[in-house]
Amino acid sequence: MPKPLVFAVMLGSLRKGSYNAAIARALPGLAPEGVTIAPLGSLGEFPLYNADVQDQGFPAVVRQMAEAIARADGVIIVSPEYNYSMPGVLKNAIDWISRLPDQPFAKKPVAIQSASMGVIGGARMQYHLRQTLVFVDAMVLGRPEVMVGAAQNRISADGVLTDQPTREFIAKQLRAFADFVRR
Repeated sequence: MPKPLVFAVMLGSLRKGSYNAAIARALPGLAPEGVTIAPLGSLGEFPLYNADVQDQGFPAVVRQMAEAIARADGVIIVSPEYNYSMPGVLKNAIDWISRLPDQPFAKKPVAIQSASMGVIGGARMQYHLRQTLVFVDAMVLGRPEVMVGAAQNRISADGVLTDQPTREFIAKQLRAFADFVRR
């Protein structure tokens, strides 16, 4: 039997009715056998990055999330696209976490997922995020890419991912990510 794995989910959206939050909530039920998936805390709790604040010590929320990332076998980032890029809260969290002495993204396997109402499902955000993750030395899963377009047609009004082909495709990525992490 393969080694059990624990994946942490970083959500790049703060919106209550977020399609990306619906995707993130669906992940534990789509995980392959032997994989546990748990959310990290809200990125909305991070202060705006400021080196003067850092000089006074890292905020507890930053240290706690970094420790959770370090303990996880892999991280799944689920995020919307804002203005052709990643949301400020996601970039801000990565900026904070990347400045810790034992930067937890280094050599950490990462998978990326996005959902949007548009047809390309957040692709531009994913490519900007990949650039940032290269700099922090993360090991990003190449394929399959999960970009859920027309999310409003795949997620119910009460925030449940109901579209079966989308569920199956996300499950396929999770299996590939587990294999990637185990290698």
